[in-house]
Amino acid sequence: MILEVAILYVKKGEELLFEKDFGIAGQHISSINGYVGHSLRKCIELENKYILLVDWEKIEDHTIGFRESEQYLEWKKLLHHYYDPFPVVEHFEMILENKK
Repeated sequence: MILEVAILYVKKGEELLFEKDFGIAGQHISSINGYVGHSLRKCIELENKYILLVDWEKIEDHTIGFRESEQYLEWKKLLHHYYDPFPVVEHFEMILENKK
């Protein structure tokens, strides 16, 4: 499994609209083959900072399956105008996991 991580800075004052539109956008990403799940978390210290975590079966499910899809165009239309600056997206593989 691959974890996609993006730090999102939303334009100040647009946080509530972003959160609403993100809820809608979730239906587009979750329809992609290889999608496992996602979460959006809001920073406590900075009200316009979020982290997006998306689990994919393999990296190509994100980089090709999602980013080259019609669903991505809808995701982009709903969300990309909120970001300043545009987020860097990185992918991570599991090395060690320890949960209680």
